[in-house]
Amino acid sequence: MLHLRMITPQDRTEEVLALVDRTVGTTHVAVFAGVGRDPAGDMVMCDVTREAGDGLLNALRALGLDRDGSIAVENIDLTLSQRAVAAERESPGEPADAVLWAQLSEATQEESTFSFTYLAFISLATMIAACGVALDNAILIVGAMAVGPEFGPLAGVCTNLVQRRARLAGHCLATLLGGFAVAIAVTTLFSLLMTLLGQFDVAILENPRPNTGFIWRPDSFSFVIALLAGVAGMLSLTSAKSGALVGVAISVTTVPAAANAAVALSFAEFAQMWGSLEQLLLNLAGIMLSGTVTLVGQKLLWRTQRGRMTRLPGAPMGGKPGS
Repeated sequence: MLHLRMITPQDRTEEVLALVDRTVGTTHVAVFAGVGRDPAGDMVMCDVTREAGDGLLNALRALGLDRDGSIAVENIDLTLSQRAVAAERESPGEPADAVLWAQLSEATQEESTFSFTYLAFISLATMIAACGVALDNAILIVGAMAVGPEFGPLAGVCTNLVQRRARLAGHCLATLLGGFAVAIAVTTLFSLLMTLLGQFDVAILENPRPNTGFIWRPDSFSFVIALLAGVAGMLSLTSAKSGALVGVAISVTTVPAAANAAVALSFAEFAQMWGSLEQLLLNLAGIMLSGTVTLVGQKLLWRTQRGRMTRLPGAPMGGKPGS
């Protein structure tokens, strides 16, 4: 369940309470009159099932509560209450399938900032992958995939496209492509330095590489895997299953492809460089395509449940304890 803490202008408190009362899946309502100082108003708290959370948040924002008051949302890890059990029972759908669009937008926007930290992580991941390429070491390649932060802006592109926010989608895409451009440039310099130190040699690109040769040879499977990873990534974000997201991060050849392109560029091996860039762009396109389609599907699915999220007049909030 979710815990909502709201500061409401006093002239809208009753309207907010009526809205909470009408929403299926709400319970544990508390009101503290006049305690708000900044902003001034009443404090209203309630618990709501994840299935009903998005609809309630949208309705509260339609009342201007995000502008004239405040809405804070927290995940409840454990609640021992028969009313909570009843609220979950009366809510249609499953909590794991529900999407909190406001939370998703906030998370992806934060992870799509073109910050020093983002550039540092993607550059470090690409340099680790470059060492994996040089040593033909699959473990280093997997490690670099897990370190890479590129799924944040990828998810941001998908989320903003579905919500028809073209400007924000463009911002996320610029962060994604700009981050890879910086990472490739930094890793090219890193490769040149390692060559001067005698650690890298052009032979690493010319010799057979059974563990990492696939990185610069895109094929139909590359796109299929990217499509599957995009679906898994979106589902892991919307259901807050971060463990699944780690699995997605190490399943798609994005950072290693950028690393191979950088190493190949440092040795003027342009055939491998272009093959690596093709692999990179193919995977990014596949993830964005399937991720966007997945979010559209989830949005349409929950649209069919919208009419079932309103409680009938006179029905008890949260159902009857023990029912």
